[in-house]
Amino acid sequence: MEPPTAEAVLQGVFTLYNDPNNVEKEKASKWLEEFQKSIHSWRIADELLQQKHDLNSCTFAAQTMRNKIQNSFHELPVTAHESLRQSLLEHISHITLETKSVIVTQLSLALADLALLMSSWRKPVATLLERFSNNQHMMYALIELLTLIPEEVNSRHLRLGANRRKEILLELESDSTLVGEYLTMCLMNGNESELLRAKILKCFTSWVQISAFKLPEIRDSMIIVYCFQLLSNANTSPDLHELATDSLCSLLHLMELNETLGELDEKLFNGILCLEEAYNASVTSEDLDKSMNFCRLFTVLVESNLVRMVAFSEKESPHYSVKSLDLVLNCVGHYDYEVAEITFNMWYRLSEDLYHRNNYLLTAHFKPYVERLIAALYKHSQLDPDHDGLVEEGGSFKDFRYKVSEIIKDVIFIVSSISCFKQMFLILQNPNVTWESSEAALFIMQNVARNILPEIMELGEREIPTSRFNQLCEESEVVPKVVEAILNLPENCHIAIRYTSINILGELCDWIDSNPETLEPVLNFLLFALQQKNGLATAAANSLQSICSACKKHMLGHISGLMQIARCLDSFDIQTESAIGLLKGISIIIGRLAGPQLTPAMQELCSFQLEALSRITNGEDDGLDAKKSRSDPGFWLDRLASIYRHVTPQIENKDDVNPCAFVIINNWSVLSRVLDRYKNDSKIMERIVRCIRYAIRCIGRQAMPILRPLVEQIITIYSGHNHSCLLYLGSILVDEFAVETDCTSGLLNMLQAFIEPTFGVLQVEDGLRNHPDMVDDFFRLASRFIQRAPMQFLQSMLVTPIIQCGLLACTLDHRDANVSVMRFFCSLLRHDRASDLQPMVQSILLSHGEALIMNLLYASVFCLHSYMLQDVAEVFVEIKQHSPHQLEEYVRKAVDSLPKKNSGGSVTVTHEQMVQFVSNVVNSQTSRATTQALQDFARLYR
Repeated sequence: MEPPTAEAVLQGVFTLYNDPNNVEKEKASKWLEEFQKSIHSWRIADELLQQKHDLNSCTFAAQTMRNKIQNSFHELPVTAHESLRQSLLEHISHITLETKSVIVTQLSLALADLALLMSSWRKPVATLLERFSNNQHMMYALIELLTLIPEEVNSRHLRLGANRRKEILLELESDSTLVGEYLTMCLMNGNESELLRAKILKCFTSWVQISAFKLPEIRDSMIIVYCFQLLSNANTSPDLHELATDSLCSLLHLMELNETLGELDEKLFNGILCLEEAYNASVTSEDLDKSMNFCRLFTVLVESNLVRMVAFSEKESPHYSVKSLDLVLNCVGHYDYEVAEITFNMWYRLSEDLYHRNNYLLTAHFKPYVERLIAALYKHSQLDPDHDGLVEEGGSFKDFRYKVSEIIKDVIFIVSSISCFKQMFLILQNPNVTWESSEAALFIMQNVARNILPEIMELGEREIPTSRFNQLCEESEVVPKVVEAILNLPENCHIAIRYTSINILGELCDWIDSNPETLEPVLNFLLFALQQKNGLATAAANSLQSICSACKKHMLGHISGLMQIARCLDSFDIQTESAIGLLKGISIIIGRLAGPQLTPAMQELCSFQLEALSRITNGEDDGLDAKKSRSDPGFWLDRLASIYRHVTPQIENKDDVNPCAFVIINNWSVLSRVLDRYKNDSKIMERIVRCIRYAIRCIGRQAMPILRPLVEQIITIYSGHNHSCLLYLGSILVDEFAVETDCTSGLLNMLQAFIEPTFGVLQVEDGLRNHPDMVDDFFRLASRFIQRAPMQFLQSMLVTPIIQCGLLACTLDHRDANVSVMRFFCSLLRHDRASDLQPMVQSILLSHGEALIMNLLYASVFCLHSYMLQDVAEVFVEIKQHSPHQLEEYVRKAVDSLPKKNSGGSVTVTHEQMVQFVSNVVNSQTSRATTQALQDFARLYR
């Protein structure tokens, strides 16, 4: 763009904020966006800040300056850094109490980021304190700066690199005493402004979070004392209360990282224990925000001591810190369930530690606390007495009950499912129990029911005291009483009780399998519920699916009843997913039938879906249900896919005729017509492909009669409609049929036909980034070829263009797409190939190995997330297996090509670090070690 003037920018800002014409606003917005990207924006933003024309222009200029420093600092030569620093310091020095906070924040961010990036600016914190600390009017701005510098240290945008970050952290640690003294002075000598005190607490917290303070030096900090004063005072404002909580939580996290105990640990622990009375006062005054702050603080207190609490409780008496669990449980008992929810992650961490230690005596120390937790959750899970119907779908209470389910399943082993089941059953037996209490007890039982049979079976295997063993055996006898009570529920019981009872029967599926005499009455109960409305039918369908999955052997005798359910499926008031699940259960039982019975049963089950698909495809959907979903082919395709997926016949020899083959081949014509009919609809195509995938997987190579027409059809469709799901279907066909010599050439022709339209999409600007699904599916297809027909693939002319596309795709940061690309290269370069393939693999490595390592290292450093480097490491390992010396040469060249300094002039990677990285990669013995080496090296640039 032409070099703009300050006047033009002012006009653009004025138009953006004041012009009533939206078209003009949009034009101004785009113009200003382009302006901010230009090199001229540095100078003009500085001019606008000096002019102080109006609020909007100053705000825009400050934001521009911050954006440029964050994202375009490389545009400035090193010689311009000092003048930029002086300019920003000058702008900061003109801040007054009247300056708008948005401008203060943007300018402070700009200067903070500059301080971190500009390696020649030594000890910026000391410089700022020396220049501004004696100016009373600069107190707010200086504290803002001191807050943002530590907060920005780990900013992803700045890409400081590990070396520069370490250098900065050491500087900040050396200046922390000065900062602590200044903040204390501001607190003691400043006015009573709540805003100032809030900024002081926020600043203190930001320095604690980067571990800058030396713990002995802040042991007696007045700021910590002030935090406790704020939390103890019932009149503290909500904002200060939350900030004081944040400060103490940050200190506790610091304590957790600091393995050596000191006086500060004891001071914090005892001080927080004394806040229980203040918490109780917040409950009495119904101040929910403060209650939640206290709960968060108490929870973090437990988490910070959790390792010690568990490790030192293995003796007869638990660790002293276990008393902090009483604080947390007090919060779990709060009248609002949102408070209890804050503690859930802590209970999960505790359960994980205890589970892995597998120590009965240790677990017993925590049993009383978990029993109290479950009792509190039981109360929180109760519906209102005047509630009609079921728990509202999508509501916050439904979400809370889901989280309760998860946490109970995590901790239940501590108290045993059987004992919990018994305790809840005792509640049900109380003659004065209310319906909402009964339903909540049943809800808790539902979440532990699936564990009951495994616990009963393990009783004789676990080393537990005899008295406890006898108690658990006695408690296990309560299960049949519960089942009997459910089967005899009165007709007038609340619908929520009936709904939860139906769910319990589904969760007891394994117990029912071990007690088959209960199966028939349970099925009758569920069949009756299946014919009900208001959500009961959906629950019954889900429970029937679970019972079919668990009781395969016993359900064979009920196949006729299941088929009758399938015939009437659309007459039931059940959700789509539950109907598909019910078909899954029926299909599982059909799969257990002998061949002569299986084929007609499967054909009948499929026919209900195929008839509807045929009518829709032919435009004859008048006979379908009035519901809109029934006229959607995806509705029926998903059902058919569920059948194909879960009918798994028992075939002893692979050459035996699969009883499903006749059904699937016979039904192919319908799916073929659907494919052609909906080739313009990507969503329907994905569901058709999914259905065909399960059909092919079901009968494997016995699908040969439909292979040629299927391949020809998907090639034709893909040439005009680039649905990546067709590439995925191609990979399924290759996986099943490429080992057959007669099929290989045809499948290679399919791959060749796919390449031109695929590359046509991916080679345009941002094509790889905009079509990650296509990248994923294409390279999965190529990998399957290498795995199933390596010789034919490596000899083909298709290898080189696919490799070149893969080299470009290395930098794609889409998880699934990148995994497929990496697996392609791993499959291509496998070191344990047959001897006749090794020369071809070596030739590929010589031709493309250097470029591959170059791209992979660049991607690892600048493009990919750390968790994605494990897959990159696998490629390094494969190349190393061929030749460690070759890998060393490639990695050294790749490292030499990377920049050695960042935009601020500081050293990103030293020569010693480069040498060490090459050595780590070449000498690593495992993929995990290579991954660690890549992650450590990438951190130098981030």
